[in-house]
Amino acid sequence: MLKKERQAYILHRLNLHNKVLSASLCEDMKVSEDTVRRDLQELAGAGKLIKVHGGALSLAFNEVHFNSRTVYSQGQKAIIAEKAIGLIKENMYVLTSGGTTILEMARHLPPQLRATFITGSIPALNAYIAHPNINVIVVGDRVNKESKITVGASAIEKIKEVNADLCLLGTNAIDLQRGITDSDWEVVELKKAMIAASAKTVCLTIAEKLNSFEALQVCELKRIDYLITELDPTDKLLQPYVKAGVAVL
Repeated sequence: MLKKERQAYILHRLNLHNKVLSASLCEDMKVSEDTVRRDLQELAGAGKLIKVHGGALSLAFNEVHFNSRTVYSQGQKAIIAEKAIGLIKENMYVLTSGGTTILEMARHLPPQLRATFITGSIPALNAYIAHPNINVIVVGDRVNKESKITVGASAIEKIKEVNADLCLLGTNAIDLQRGITDSDWEVVELKKAMIAASAKTVCLTIAEKLNSFEALQVCELKRIDYLITELDPTDKLLQPYVKAGVAVL
């Protein structure tokens, strides 16, 4: 790959997953660690990403108050958010993870809705707090600065005390064989606890993340009750998930 192609690939991966690992980029692009390091340094110098040890982060990680100019596929995520809101009923207890799709949903909750939202996502908390009628419960411990969500033993123990009606998961990757996967160990452990504490689990993802996977498994596909994308449920890309027993919205 030429340098321009490599750097375009890196930025696309960042837009899609908000984080890239140098080792994975080396394997994907079949280039050396030095080549990836130089590309990341050049892109960071141009103000296009945040270089960190072992990889890079999207510029969105510089912000707590995301806006549509910095959110990848914002229009698609708005469609997903509206579908997810349709599952939330009066007086429900709802666990939510982090991510810009979850934040889009949080910002568009109907003002008359009365429910209780439980999360450790700092951006989502800001949106929930601004809502006139919902109760907010924070699960807290140490903040993972990359994902802007609380992680650790205390957060997990707090979640274990919850009997939630819904778990809404922002999703990094999903495929038929591996289910939901992610690249951050602490976030994976948190999401596992959220799924275990909820009656129903809802996977929110843009279609571009379908049939992709990361190194760490969050849960098998059979643990997902609803899959929400911006696509029409009859879209052929979604039919394998329907056949696997997932309700697609």
